[in-house]
Amino acid sequence: MAVRGYKPITPARREMTVATFEELTKNKAPERSLLVSKKSNAGRNSSGRITSRHRGGGVKRKYRIIDLKRNKDNIPAKVAAIEYDPYRTAYIALLNYADGEKRYIIQPDGLKVGDVVESGADVDIKVGNTLRLADIPVGTIIHNIEMTPGHGGQIARAAGSSARLMAKEGKFAQLRMPSGEYRLVRLECRATIGQVGNISHELITLGKAGKKRYLGFRPHVRGSAMNPVDHPHGGGEGRTPIGRPSPMSPWGKKTLGRKTRKRSKKSDMYIVRRRKNTK
Repeated sequence: MAVRGYKPITPARREMTVATFEELTKNKAPERSLLVSKKSNAGRNSSGRITSRHRGGGVKRKYRIIDLKRNKDNIPAKVAAIEYDPYRTAYIALLNYADGEKRYIIQPDGLKVGDVVESGADVDIKVGNTLRLADIPVGTIIHNIEMTPGHGGQIARAAGSSARLMAKEGKFAQLRMPSGEYRLVRLECRATIGQVGNISHELITLGKAGKKRYLGFRPHVRGSAMNPVDHPHGGGEGRTPIGRPSPMSPWGKKTLGRKTRKRSKKSDMYIVRRRKNTK
């Protein structure tokens, strides 16, 4: 995917970059049978309390049902279209299975219209095919990886992300995660061959506040611009230091670097090396 800029005729246009969308199928409407309406909660939980601040608004959009399990084994599927998904950074591919069913999957880099993909134990090791980790050779680049057999892919689903199968031992496979962490995953879990497409997504610059609003993000006011009654960073004459040993949340809790993971979490036993460990 290529990225293009604009002539700097306005301050917003000066920095803005957009995708060219040359990989997408032209004049292709989404598959209606795979579209569902999704209510926007504006950062609120089931009790109506705001748990994620500065969310709301955004453009109206429909959710595409994505096949993350890839459990139609030994039935070939032809890629009918490559489409844009407003709910994720990666593109999606529409598959037409030989039995007539249609499904969306996350598009791997290099998968094109007309290609044939398949899932199962004895399929070829090629981009877009899905197998158990036990059937994938060591050193293969993979994405859409299950953490629990049958639950569907949870790891490496964002644009440009991928993991590498480093080793197999006993009942587990060792993966190098996109973050650099080494983790054990059961060999029965499935994964898809290849790297997620839309690799140049990280090069896109929104360029203006309005584009951020389209995505459902509302304005955020700096704590240092508030009064002391409203934020621990507030107050002072002019621009002053925050007056704290470390940055604080509006409720006086340490933030920006404070570890939030539980000290004894059950899944710690599956982490071989953490992402910040250089040894």
